[in-house]
Amino acid sequence: MEIGDWAVLLTAATAAGWVDAVVGGGGLIVLPTLFVVAPWIAPQTALGTNKLAAVAGTSASVLTFARKVPMRWRVLLPAAVIAAGAAALGAAAVSLIDRELFIPIVMVVLVGVAVVVTLRPSIGVTLATHPPTRRKVVLTVALAAGLIGFYDGLLGPGTGTFLIITFATLLGTEFVRAAAMAKVINCGSNLGALLFFGATGHILLALGAGMAVANVLGAVVGARMALRKGAEFVRVVLLVVVIGMVIRLGWQQFG
Repeated sequence: MEIGDWAVLLTAATAAGWVDAVVGGGGLIVLPTLFVVAPWIAPQTALGTNKLAAVAGTSASVLTFARKVPMRWRVLLPAAVIAAGAAALGAAAVSLIDRELFIPIVMVVLVGVAVVVTLRPSIGVTLATHPPTRRKVVLTVALAAGLIGFYDGLLGPGTGTFLIITFATLLGTEFVRAAAMAKVINCGSNLGALLFFGATGHILLALGAGMAVANVLGAVVGARMALRKGAEFVRVVLLVVVIGMVIRLGWQQFG
C-alpha cells in the first residue's frame, strides 16, 4: 500500500477508536475503509486486522474509564471471559451462517434502540430509583456477554452500542458507567475473535499494529470526552452513531 493509503487507514482507525470509546460502532468506520483502500483483502483478514486494532483501543478505554468510574471487577472480568469464548465461537461460525440474513435484523434492532432512546430521554442520563439486585446484575451482564459477544465474532457492528443500551435499560445504569462496563466486555469479545483469526492466519500484523496505535489515541480522547461531558453527551453521540449505522447497513444491504 502507498503512503496515502496508510494515512487514510490510520485516520479511520483513530476515528473508530473515538467512536468506540464513547458509544461503540467503530467497526463500521474501519471495515468499509479497509475494503475501499485494499479491495483485494479477504473478509476474514479484514475482520482479524480490525480486531487487532480494536483490542488495543478497547484496552486503552478500559484503563481510562477505570481511573474515574467505579467498576464491578468481580462481575465484569468473568463476563469478559465469557464474551471472549462466545466471540471465538461466533468467528468460527462466520463461514457456516449467511451473514446477510443478520443485517436486516440488526437494522431493526438499531432502529428500536434509536426510538427508545429518543422517546425515553431519561434512559442512561439518570440513575435508576431502585438499584438492581446483585443477582440481576450478574445475570444481565453474563447473558449480554455471551449473546452480544457471539454477535461480535460473527458480525460485529454496534457491539459496544448494544452493550451500553442493555445496561442502561435493564440495569438503569447511567450512560458513562454503562460505556465503561461495555468496554471491559467488548475488550474480551475483541480478544476472543482476535485469537481465532490469528490462529487461522487472518491478520495483517504490520497494518494492524499501526492501526492499533491510532485506535488507542482515538479511544483515550473519546473516553476522556465522555467522562468530562457526561451522560447527555454520550446520549447524543449514541443517537447519531445508531442512525449512521442504520444508514450504512441499509446501503450495504440494499444499495
